Amino acid sequence: MNMLAFMLASAPAAAPDVDVGGEIVRVILSLLGIIALILAAGWLNRRLQHRSGATGRRIRCVETFSVGTRERLLLLDADGKRLLLGVGPGGMHTLHVYEDRTAGADAPPQSSTAGFGELLARWKRSP
Repeated sequence: MNMLAFMLASAPAAAPDVDVGGEIVRVILSLLGIIALILAAGWLNRRLQHRSGATGRRIRCVETFSVGTRERLLLLDADGKRLLLGVGPGGMHTLHVYEDRTAGADAPPQSSTAGFGELLARWKRSP
């Protein structure tokens, strides 16, 4: 047993041969592959989102405007009509419906400066 212990102690430990250059190349190629997968996923995501918008969504938010800390106005396109909605803690209220969508898109409503305060006051009073 003494002889066996002596032979094991005196035998040089076999060090594994590590190819440092090959390992660096493998790590760099793996990182490039991951980056390529991330870019491909982003491209595919944009393509799918663009395609889903072309299928004919009937409601589209044109613009939002914050009136207070928790109140906001929404301008929506829905089935050829433009709707002005007030949203607040009490819920949603339709403030105005524009029948002709093209007239509302190019020019602001005629009574927007004079009637806005009145519309907002009526919206806050409604239950």
